[in-house]
Amino acid sequence: MEKKKILLTAPWPAAALAALKADYTVLMPREIPPGAKEILELLAQADAFCPTFVDTIDSGLIAAMPDHIRLIASFGVGVDHIDLEAANEKGLIVTNTPGVVSEDTADITIGLMIAALRGFYKGEKVLRASQWQGAWNSTLLGTKVSGKTLGIVGLGRIGEMVARRAKAFDMELLYFSRTRKPALEDALGIRHVPRLEDLLAAADIISLHVPLSPETRHLINAKNLGHFKPGAFLINTSRGGLVDEAALVSALKTGRLGGAGLDVYEYEPKLAAGLAGLENVTILPHLGTATRETRTAMGLRVKANLDAFFKTGKPLDGVGLQS
Repeated sequence: MEKKKILLTAPWPAAALAALKADYTVLMPREIPPGAKEILELLAQADAFCPTFVDTIDSGLIAAMPDHIRLIASFGVGVDHIDLEAANEKGLIVTNTPGVVSEDTADITIGLMIAALRGFYKGEKVLRASQWQGAWNSTLLGTKVSGKTLGIVGLGRIGEMVARRAKAFDMELLYFSRTRKPALEDALGIRHVPRLEDLLAAADIISLHVPLSPETRHLINAKNLGHFKPGAFLINTSRGGLVDEAALVSALKTGRLGGAGLDVYEYEPKLAAGLAGLENVTILPHLGTATRETRTAMGLRVKANLDAFFKTGKPLDGVGLQS
């Protein structure tokens, strides 16, 4: 039997790609990232579409897709890059790769906390400029990490793993979430705070772990930044659009916030004006899932969704309304 044809938009890790090619014919664009015209040309030959989390799959592209395409199997956990309403209207099933990204994202969250509070960037900058005068340097004093109060916004898989790691630093744990998690409250000693503004005012560190949606866009805006405890730190490894970056830059410049650790940005790959020049912010280029092990696991999860869809008509990780 002829193999199903799968359109990718970028190369996968070798092991995941080899597994995919064992069961499917893989179509690759000439240009990476591909334009809409090339995507549509290749979709005419394909049986399913596998974009990555950095590809914008908007309503125009979805409307123009050939009618025989029934599945968008995305390589990534977030689906804010896909117009789900348009996909539903088209009758498309959309899948993601939950679970396999949680540990790496939690690890990098803790890493950013340590780097931001202890001021790693300032220290590295001094070293690289050959300006280090010795260890007794009061200009490089940071903020202690252990024993701080951590406020987690969103206690899903990643938020839970961050909380478990934070316990090793003897942190007091608070969380804000649409749904209470009594079992986790008991297991982790984490306390639910019903109002976001109360969480912001109580925590030394705020870590964001909610998906991006119209309701959560600019969740951290100028008004809510005003609720932060003076000198508090913001960590964002979720989605850049959760934060009004212009308002964040202002809060960092004035010292309203002690600092920030960011792995995601509102207008990736661009940064808000003034952000890169601040010494009290640690910035990473969206490295949350960027390990060989996790990217391979993500590819294998996409393949598992393809396998299930073509075998039963129902994928494992459907997120669209048709799923």
